[in-house]
Amino acid sequence: MKEKKLGLWEAVSMAVGTMIGAGIFSILGVGTQICGSNLPVAFIIAALVSFSVAYSYAKLGSVFVSNAGPIEFIIRGIGDNPITGMLSILMWLSYVISISLFAKAFAGYFLALLHLPLSNLYVTVIEGLVILFFTALNFFGAKAVGKAEFWIVLIKLSILLSFVVLGIWSINPEFIKPVFSEKEIVHTFFAASVLFLTYMGFGLITNASENIQNPEKTVPKAIYISIVIVAFVYVSVALVALGNLGFEGLIKAKEYALAEAAKPFLGSIGFTLVAIGALFSTSSAINATLYGGANIAYVLAKKGHLPEVFERKIWFNEPEGLYITAVLSMLFASMFDLSGISSLISFVFLIIYLFVIVSHYRLIDKAGGNKILIIINFILILSVFITLIVYQWENQKGSFYTGFIIVALALIFEISYRLLTKRKFEKRDYHTKKFSIKLPFL
Repeated sequence: MKEKKLGLWEAVSMAVGTMIGAGIFSILGVGTQICGSNLPVAFIIAALVSFSVAYSYAKLGSVFVSNAGPIEFIIRGIGDNPITGMLSILMWLSYVISISLFAKAFAGYFLALLHLPLSNLYVTVIEGLVILFFTALNFFGAKAVGKAEFWIVLIKLSILLSFVVLGIWSINPEFIKPVFSEKEIVHTFFAASVLFLTYMGFGLITNASENIQNPEKTVPKAIYISIVIVAFVYVSVALVALGNLGFEGLIKAKEYALAEAAKPFLGSIGFTLVAIGALFSTSSAINATLYGGANIAYVLAKKGHLPEVFERKIWFNEPEGLYITAVLSMLFASMFDLSGISSLISFVFLIIYLFVIVSHYRLIDKAGGNKILIIINFILILSVFITLIVYQWENQKGSFYTGFIIVALALIFEISYRLLTKRKFEKRDYHTKKFSIKLPFL
């Protein structure tokens, strides 16, 4: 029986469900801490920047139909070499660090819901336990959890929509008034470089392009539509949260900011409702990232190819990947706070995005696009990357050094691994409506 493929709105739903995930529950307070009442503006800037990356994803994804997504684009653009291998390792590490972010958010809301102190010991224990739980779940299967993903996403979106609709009437206009002094403008761009990570889920559309109907047209549309929808939700939530609690209140409740923001208009019931929604959301994100991201990326980094069927049983073939992913996730969660983890994820993704844009420029004859616009997009993303580095240097020395150490170690490991195993990316026949070629990847 032929498998039914995803239509436009199914693809959009997949991306929106991923982007409007644990990030909005975990990073709201982080963004407010950086730029104060300019939080909605920072979300808008981050959305506009994401379109510059989406342009290359849309063009490349409409031609190179592969579930390998960005790594496929990079391999085709710059070839099979240690740099592309390093980037495949970084992609896996981005999922690892993301899991630590979700675990950190889960711990914050869980402890707040039980009215327990946010001590380092309690937070570390909860982070470790939730990662271990979903690690075991992924190893043994858990079909029920997979089926529950749809309902988890539905509950999450319903809570966020209720939050916006009910909270918009009690907004204090003074709380959401932006400040455009030179210092605050700089801080707003710093915040946008960190909040940028909340829009990164649109790339998952290219990771499912082989399973999408008419990908040549559907993939670009789904990418752009999903970013517009998510930007609207983020800005709305930011306005309501900031307008009801003020930036000082959001900073004070950084680890559980959204739940605290529901108190002024829903009382303790609102706090509990949003906290439960955050637990659903972060649980879903940990489970989904292990299931659909980290395991696949690990095999790509290790073997140079992806399995034809994406499923949980891949862990049974490469069980050490599950253990390594879980241990590293717990390590990152214990070493960094929310803002440190958030900036690390942005750091890694921005590197991958820069290479995707370079690949687009080199493949423009096949993928199409405007060379001048591609160059402008590259400069824009490079500027965001530099902005993030400057912010880390000034405020998060640990994240600054860790980011560059991760890149250096990934490159050293890739070079050594290639020498020892002679691993190369496998060839695979590739077809699109535009042309048919055979390239040294997958």
